[in-house]
Amino acid sequence: MTAREPDPSPDDVVEEGLFSHLIELRSRLLRAIVVLLVVLLALVPVANHLYAELAKPLVERMPQGAHLIATEVASPFVTPLKLAFFVALFISMPMILYQLWAFVSPGLYRHEKRLARPLLVASLLLFYAGCAFAYFVVLPAAFKFLNAVTPEGVAMMTDITHYLDFVMLMFFAFGLCFEVPVAVVILAAIGVVDADKLRKGRGYAIVGAFAIAAFITPPDLLSMIMLAVPMCLLYELGLLAVRFLLKPMPSE
Repeated sequence: MTAREPDPSPDDVVEEGLFSHLIELRSRLLRAIVVLLVVLLALVPVANHLYAELAKPLVERMPQGAHLIATEVASPFVTPLKLAFFVALFISMPMILYQLWAFVSPGLYRHEKRLARPLLVASLLLFYAGCAFAYFVVLPAAFKFLNAVTPEGVAMMTDITHYLDFVMLMFFAFGLCFEVPVAVVILAAIGVVDADKLRKGRGYAIVGAFAIAAFITPPDLLSMIMLAVPMCLLYELGLLAVRFLLKPMPSE
């Protein structure tokens, strides 16, 4: 008669569970990295074309005879590759977020999944919308203004690396600012605010939107208004989302 194996201790069970979670996390991260690298490799041959498209809002509004310049030896090669990486990350983000969701979702309750899924999708779409708004609406207006206020006798020739850094910063800033509805819903979900407080706080939200817009946008009134007004509208969208998503849920 064989001897009965001893039951595993609670510490062994915890350690085994932690190890399995780490293995799964590594697998998810590797999949996300592989997708990112594949997209990056596909974009490298067209990196210069991508940069030309990114530079259009500025190039089309520069004075006749002006052009972008490269002040560093390697920047004509490195800067388009840097842009290709950003675009690859931009394209791969749905897969990266899916891998993150697949890792954390098994540990969530049903009502948490019900709230997290639309927030995750909305945050991604709103970030994309913010970047598109910056590229198609704000940057052309800002560069037109900056060209108009350039002092006489000053040649407007922007370095390609500095231009990329500026545009990426604008994309990131506008993408984050467009996350207002998601931030409002999260604050309401954790009990910081409720629908009544959000309605009463409209005035503060409007002032805050204009303050943030004044800090982020180039120094012209039009750009500030073009960011502040969408943020105010997105605040209202967040209020509607709070009413729709944060309903009393049945107990698990």
